Amino acid sequence: SNSTSRQTKQIRNTKMANGIAKGKDSGYVVTKIDKKAKPSKRKGVCGKRVKLCREIAREVCGLSPYERRILDMIKTGGSAADKRVYKFAKKRLGSHKRAIVKREDIKAINAAQRAKAAGL
Repeated sequence: SNSTSRQTKQIRNTKMANGIAKGKDSGYVVTKIDKKAKPSKRKGVCGKRVKLCREIAREVCGLSPYERRILDMIKTGGSAADKRVYKFAKKRLGSHKRAIVKREDIKAINAAQRAKAAGL
């Protein structure tokens, strides 16, 4: 019953009042004030300064040894390369989400390298 009361609360919050005391959508008509976004809502969003610092660090330091190995797997790997790269990254990084993000990151680096080579 707790989940149903939560659902009815959500429904009540979404309706618009019509100024009539009884019936569906009853209640005093008011202008809705938009709430200011909480700082907690941008948790995990990368800021401009941090992004710039990370780009510079990547440019200066290059890839770490395990990242180079992932890049090599992507370059040489055949049909099951994606799965092998994922499994390797997951073992090194410890989580499913991080492994997928890392795989996509290294794929993007590989694509950039190929585009640069094709441009020359």
